[in-house]
Amino acid sequence: MNESAKKKFTTWNTITLVILAVFILFIIFPLFLVLKKSFFDTGTGDFTLGYITKFFDRKFYWITLVNSIKVTFVTTLLALLIGLPIAYMMRKIRIFGSGVLEIVIIISYLSPPFIGAYAWIQLLGRGGKVTQFLNDLFNVQLNGIYGFWGIVLVMTLQSFPLVYIYISGALKNLDNSLNEAAESLGYSSFQRLYNIILPLIMPTVLASGLLVFMRVIADFGTPMLIGEGYRTMPVLIYTQFMSEVGGDDGFAAALCLIIIVITMALFMLQRVLAKRYSYSMSALKPMTRVTEKNMKGFLAHILVYSTVLLAIIPQLVVILTSFLKTSGGAVFSGGFSLESYKNILLGKNNFVILNTYLIGIIAIIIIVVLGILISYLTVRKRSKATALLDITSMFPFIIPGSVLGIAYLFAFSEKPLLLSGTMFIMIIAFAIRRMPYTIRSSTAIISQISPSIEEAAISLGASDRKAFTKVIIPMMMPGVIAGAIMSWITVISELSASIILYTSGTQTLTVSIYTEVIRGNYGNASAYSTILTLTSIISLLIFFKVTGKKEITM
Repeated sequence: MNESAKKKFTTWNTITLVILAVFILFIIFPLFLVLKKSFFDTGTGDFTLGYITKFFDRKFYWITLVNSIKVTFVTTLLALLIGLPIAYMMRKIRIFGSGVLEIVIIISYLSPPFIGAYAWIQLLGRGGKVTQFLNDLFNVQLNGIYGFWGIVLVMTLQSFPLVYIYISGALKNLDNSLNEAAESLGYSSFQRLYNIILPLIMPTVLASGLLVFMRVIADFGTPMLIGEGYRTMPVLIYTQFMSEVGGDDGFAAALCLIIIVITMALFMLQRVLAKRYSYSMSALKPMTRVTEKNMKGFLAHILVYSTVLLAIIPQLVVILTSFLKTSGGAVFSGGFSLESYKNILLGKNNFVILNTYLIGIIAIIIIVVLGILISYLTVRKRSKATALLDITSMFPFIIPGSVLGIAYLFAFSEKPLLLSGTMFIMIIAFAIRRMPYTIRSSTAIISQISPSIEEAAISLGASDRKAFTKVIIPMMMPGVIAGAIMSWITVISELSASIILYTSGTQTLTVSIYTEVIRGNYGNASAYSTILTLTSIISLLIFFKVTGKKEITM
């Protein structure tokens, strides 16, 4: 083999090609089938625009797209309007108990949104405690919080912590000398925030807004539980696909294609805007918290505490409800009991907890291994192949989980690629969908590691592989762990893809919570939700212990 051939078949080139082959099989191929089924008649195989025109011809269908966009825009706007000032106040003003408040904000973000929907139904539904209290107090008959504003309430309170986490990280790196210079020129607090700070953190604002947008437009559980007649695209995709399995699945594919086009267009728009408004800063003089003992400080405390309380209420309601005594699992009969926990831990479906942890652990191992390799390849071994790897790895980030689940059933339901119904397809779906968190976090930290460190190790006699495993990977660990903890928490709370892919033998905690709520077994649903919430909290505490940090910033 000549010298040029040896250069082409290095270890790193081989790893790049292997990972690309995996991505082509589990990302490109399923999405290609979605595209194909959208434009080719499933019966005759002829080209057709019938599935697309069917969607836009009937208001029953296209109104769900309008509903999704309305809910998503309003929720994203409200999440930014809440998350930005809360992050600024927490960074600028010394708030009593701010350390605990930050952990509570993160915990409120960790649980799946549909659990929040279920908890708010317990409070503000037609039979909710708060609704009943108001009905008795004012002698009225309120219908409860369902539909558009119910979805917006749940998703806003679930999403603003994400904005808070991102913007807190950006404010931490802000050079406060600019802020002080503006103050010396007579700028008020609002003018400094609007004219100085906001433009500097605009890329982070746009990035966090995009994440909220993607989360809300792809969410299936919340509109399904609290939307009632207000249907959104993920609900339509689910209902159409589940009712058309074995028949004409081209329309379901067309629905998937429409939402993929929308999310990809928004993702590209965010990338363009972020590049346009990007700034480079060094926090030579970081922002410091000041003690405000006047009305300004008092109002800041009221605003922060009331917002955090609203955000954590769903988790508190779920935990409390899990200990209430029930009659047949559906009606709360008064008093407290461990009956719900007995039902789920000793019942015939107790394997769902083991399934969740087993699938999650295997998926997170795959995520960490591939995340480290991909981030290293895209930063240190740049080529056309690694650039393609970087772009392909981000596809699952912008594709709703229900769409990925349907694409996998299209791709892996027939021999020789028969995987549907197995635990393997759940593991791959979770790993592929949640890998971008670890890749982005690992890429960020390896970009900060000087190549000269690796070169020094090699010059001292270490092989390329040894320099990578003994020098680079240990230095990457903080970023890898931060990304992995986000991947882990989102893996175990995944519903959109698992509701499409699960079978009776591969059911997970989130699917069990959803099915128990649909059946009206609120006690069991609360007990499952509490286990999921406690798992997330313990994972967060382990992260703090291992990394020595007291916050998660992106």
